[in-house]
Amino acid sequence: MPSRLPTDVSSLAKFIVSPECRSIAILTGAGVSVAAGIPDFRSPGGMYDTLRPELITATAAQRRAMAADPTAVVLKDMFFANAFPYLEVRRPFILGTRERRWRATLSHRFAELLHAKTGKLTRLYTQNIDGLDYQTALPTEKIVAVHGSIGKVACEGCGAPMEFDAFCAEVRARIKDLYGVDSAAPAESTPIPCPACHRPLVKPTTVLFGSSLPAEFFERSAEDLPSVDLLLVAGTSLVVSPANSLVYCVPDSAVRAVINAEPVGQELGIRYSPGGRDLFLGGECDDTFLALMVQLGWADDLARLDAELPAASQKRLRALLAAGVGDDDFTTV
Repeated sequence: MPSRLPTDVSSLAKFIVSPECRSIAILTGAGVSVAAGIPDFRSPGGMYDTLRPELITATAAQRRAMAADPTAVVLKDMFFANAFPYLEVRRPFILGTRERRWRATLSHRFAELLHAKTGKLTRLYTQNIDGLDYQTALPTEKIVAVHGSIGKVACEGCGAPMEFDAFCAEVRARIKDLYGVDSAAPAESTPIPCPACHRPLVKPTTVLFGSSLPAEFFERSAEDLPSVDLLLVAGTSLVVSPANSLVYCVPDSAVRAVINAEPVGQELGIRYSPGGRDLFLGGECDDTFLALMVQLGWADDLARLDAELPAASQKRLRALLAAGVGDDDFTTV
């Protein structure tokens, strides 16, 4: 256990750069991508809420299943029977990812700078499929996409990878537009064959309901967590298993800091009590990570990334810089 447990952003920054903190793991959820403006599939007004099965290329029985439960679109059995519901519903997200319509936020940049400035990031575990972590300079081996990624493509049948740009070209040419935003889209969908096995089963590597998580998650977590000194949990409700198991797989001596709109994880053993190892930092993830990076003396590094940030993150950063805050104002180093 650290000699002085963090109690706020400032003391957390001091702990990060201290010799007592040697290994840091991060677990992220949807909250870190809010500032990017990525559409939420599950919320009111999201893709599932507005799903119109009658427009999707499917049998009558498949349409009834999607009308009863929109998440049938991402069922393994549905995909193997008919890949079009997945590809048609996700078409704008796939192509938007290729066009970098959504950008990595301040929260994503924290992990990038943590690795670059301290070398203490052991692993970033993300539950998000948006692929924004791969827009940063973080080495890909530092990232474990627990539920897969929209930005990587492989065949669900044989596992053969497909180059993302080539896949997007196929999606643009072969998959119809349900949303009426692409006048160049085909009127009807046609299969996208796997280059290796030729079955129409290529898709982003997002994990379908009914499929197993990537083996990398279990292998890396077993390797990483026993020696972690700090676990940062950001933007997640901690209700999805087995990703939430990270919070109780770290040593009893590890500090656990939760950055979220509300306290979470109590049912997993997290205890927000004075003098304990668990720290809650409430609010928007971007706000908290920005404050933490300022305390760490990384404001000038962020300024150099300004043009690559989404508008909401830029607004936060520019307000800070306009107030005259720089590395000489807040630094723990």
